Amino acid sequence: MRASAEPTATGRTLSIPTDERDRFPTDDVVRVVLDGDERFARVERALTGDELSVPGVYDAPRFAREPGAGDDRLAAWIADRSIPEGGSVLIDVVEAGFLYGLRAPGETAVYEAKEPPSDSLSSIAERLEE
Repeated sequence: MRASAEPTATGRTLSIPTDERDRFPTDDVVRVVLDGDERFARVERALTGDELSVPGVYDAPRFAREPGAGDDRLAAWIADRSIPEGGSVLIDVVEAGFLYGLRAPGETAVYEAKEPPSDSLSSIAERLEE
């Protein structure tokens, strides 16, 4: 699916089309493969309307929850590919609600599918991160 790279006051965000929002959890941290490395992002609902956005990609889940605490890898990734304002970024849904991949148009990628952890393991991991 295509998302668009939009500017923000602090960098870039990916705007997910409204008709694709069912494929993403809202206000949850998901895994994102960026240049072959697994990282983390939070999918957020726009302040107005039904669109979703990915405001950044981070090295750890806690940084995705607290963006000011870590480096945002998304802005640099977009800049490295010279994706213009409003330009397309492809989001590959590897495992809906859990694992996604980002790539620039024309790039190819291979992902290793993983099963999401059970709810009990997820809650334990979240408590350990805090």
